[in-house]
Amino acid sequence: MLPKQFRLKNKSAFNATYKVRNSVHIGGITLFAGVNKSDFYPTKAGFVVSKKTHKRAVKRNRLKRLMRESYRQLLKENDTGNADKFLSLIFIGGEAALGKNFFEIKRIIKTLLEGIKC
Repeated sequence: MLPKQFRLKNKSAFNATYKVRNSVHIGGITLFAGVNKSDFYPTKAGFVVSKKTHKRAVKRNRLKRLMRESYRQLLKENDTGNADKFLSLIFIGGEAALGKNFFEIKRIIKTLLEGIKC
């Protein structure tokens, strides 16, 4: 499970991250990055899969769990690329990512984190 200090939870924090409009899309997953940060605060991450993506909650929750776990492992390995430079990140799962396995999701998330603009 992703530690509490790294979770993005407030609606206002989500809206502030969306307003920056710094995004990258690869393989059915979109990454929104918030404002640049100082070194003091940890980067917080949020994970979203819309009901429009799939009507079944089981499928949506599975995709969120896969994205969350792959981000957690990348954090543990200190392999987050440019993610440390941002205050918040939001991963949005799309239809194209529903059928992918864990290793494909992890590779996509790693590529997204390396490709985000500062």
